[in-house]
Amino acid sequence: MGLHLVIGNKNYSSWSLRPWIALRVANIPFDETVIPLYEPESPGQILKFSPAGKVPILIDGDVRVWESLAILEYLAERFPAAGLWPKDAAARAHARAIAHEMHAGFAALRSECSMNMWRPPAKRDLSGDAKADVKRIDDIWSGARARFAADGPFLFGAFSAADAMYAPVVSRFHTYAIDVGPESRAYMGAVMALPAWREWFGAALKEPWVMRNNEVDWPEVKRIQA
Repeated sequence: MGLHLVIGNKNYSSWSLRPWIALRVANIPFDETVIPLYEPESPGQILKFSPAGKVPILIDGDVRVWESLAILEYLAERFPAAGLWPKDAAARAHARAIAHEMHAGFAALRSECSMNMWRPPAKRDLSGDAKADVKRIDDIWSGARARFAADGPFLFGAFSAADAMYAPVVSRFHTYAIDVGPESRAYMGAVMALPAWREWFGAALKEPWVMRNNEVDWPEVKRIQA
């Protein structure tokens, strides 16, 4: 049996995007199951795969891993040739630090700018806390690019688990037309140019499910045409 990834809506589920894009960019074969979130039957469907009751979930035979960062760590161990963490020890330590910072932080940005891939890009007012999150992420991206990324367009040159962790932030910054410096803007362009990104984005645009709490223009649902 091959790998099986259980995910939520591609339009909204930022945590699902993280392991999915890592698998795709690394050319690791897997099957996927999409469970739309916050539908009446969703909790029962998710609990069939994980006692945590949340997505994503990676199934590898008898092994079940939930939590996006734990899945990325498992994949890095299971497929070392994929290079999901940088080879250089200093770069690898830095990559893990910023990946964990993403996992644990930036609550204001997450709350005010939920991932919504089909929303046409447009600015919205941000709180001071969200602006501070944006500033910190801009610094993280430009700093990593300056120190470690001489050999490629991503945070550490080649695509890594750190890029997977920040992929939904790229989506948020694009959707809400958030201003960042030129180095971060170029980085966003590299991520959005990935075939894996385009595949996920195209599927997101075709989804029928609407989550009103993730639609900042509610009751209007603004959608890019697929």
